Amino acid sequence: MAQKLTGDARKSALARLNGWSETAGRDAITKKFVFKDFNQAFGFMTRAALIAEKMDHHPEWFNVYKMVEVTLSTHDAGGLTDLDVKLAEAMDKIASG
Repeated sequence: MAQKLTGDARKSALARLNGWSETAGRDAITKKFVFKDFNQAFGFMTRAALIAEKMDHHPEWFNVYKMVEVTLSTHDAGGLTDLDVKLAEAMDKIASG
C-alpha cells in the first residue's frame, strides 16, 4: 500500500507539479485543465483513464464542456501519496500534447 507523503518528501513532490494546488479541507491536490473544446477535453480524459487504469489509481474528476477538474488523493492511504504525484505528472504530460 502507498504511504502518505509528509514533511520534506511532500514539499519536494508538490514543488515538481505545475499548476496543482492543495485541496482545501482534504489531503489531496487539484487542478483545472481547460482545453480548446469538448473533443480535446474528452480525449484528455480518455488518455488519462488508460494510464490511471494501468496504475490501478483512479482520479476524481468533473467535466463540463472544455473543462476538466481533477482531484487526486489515495483513499487507501488516507491522503496524498507518490501515486497521486505520478498520475498528476502523467496528466500534465498528456495535456501539454
